[in-house]
Amino acid sequence: MTATLSMDDFVARFEEESGYLDFARRAPIGSTVLSEEQAMMSLLARSRFGTLSTLDEQDLRVREAVAPLIGFDAAQIVFQPNTSQGLMHVMFGLTGKVAVSRSDFPSAPFAITRAADALGSVSPLWLTADHGRITPGNLREQLTDDTVAVAISAVDFRSGYLADLEGIRQVIGDRVLIVDAIQGFGIVDAPWNVADVVVSGGQKWARSGWGTGFLALSDRAAERLVPVFSGFSATDADDLPVDAVLPPTNGAAAFEVSRPDPIAQARFAGALEEIAEVGVAAINLRILQQTAKIIDFADEFTLEVESPRDEAERAGIVVVAPPAGKLTALTAALHNHGVTVTIREGAVRLSPHVTTDAATFDMLRAALVAYSS
Repeated sequence: MTATLSMDDFVARFEEESGYLDFARRAPIGSTVLSEEQAMMSLLARSRFGTLSTLDEQDLRVREAVAPLIGFDAAQIVFQPNTSQGLMHVMFGLTGKVAVSRSDFPSAPFAITRAADALGSVSPLWLTADHGRITPGNLREQLTDDTVAVAISAVDFRSGYLADLEGIRQVIGDRVLIVDAIQGFGIVDAPWNVADVVVSGGQKWARSGWGTGFLALSDRAAERLVPVFSGFSATDADDLPVDAVLPPTNGAAAFEVSRPDPIAQARFAGALEEIAEVGVAAINLRILQQTAKIIDFADEFTLEVESPRDEAERAGIVVVAPPAGKLTALTAALHNHGVTVTIREGAVRLSPHVTTDAATFDMLRAALVAYSS
């Protein structure tokens, strides 16, 4: 895919305040997403004859926006309001043992546990992560013959580790590979199409706000998953099915509970279309440069870097840990200098984007100077 938008023009579409380093938690939206929201709301408010069909067109639009970014066909994608709902669809639809790490973001562990408790047809194989990392090596040692699926995060939310999806694919064979992509989608040029299931939300790196996301299923996943939560909008009927409960349609489209929010779809599509225009590779390169600056600061002020230094294992997250007893001082210094980060489990998670400006790095340095003194 050829980039048609310069990085400078892309950056100019956002206007978050300096000091924001928490994109791995939630990301400020830009003018494109805001304009999509306003245009669709204005259209809905007026409801002029013949115009509301535009709302119906957003479903295909958003699936076609997701498709080239992950290497799936639009027909293999269904809109979801968030990552967790997509993972619930998947875990309730499986039969057998699913390997997942207890230290993963709660969405997957909760989904497999709820499915196991409710149905009894699926059960978790709890993986032990190596400092938050699931690698082909430690995964191979833990798989059992009755494991039918493996669920991993493309980027670990605690450690910032970027998983080796191709290596994991080779290790697990034809088991279903489920990837929670939210901490990498839009900024990591990963081989998403080696997975059978890719699920993500758009409120983080895609910068489209809450209520946006997708679930993509390979043909193998579509064959092996049962659409347990499949609503009236997920049938082969051309119109609203009445007086009969029809069976679910085939493929990803079956994993829909009700008609999606077209305004959320427009926000998501707009955000992804401009990501495609500037290119994920260009975004990834800029973010690697941004995270490298933070790592340099950590070294300068003798903070332990707990996230990967190797670019091949790094996405947009840098995790630093102060010496014992110093977290409060570091937290206070960051707060006093207006630097927004996530504090968790004795460490500080910093996550920049391509829009992170020089003033933000100045504020971070000033905070670290205050902390060190």
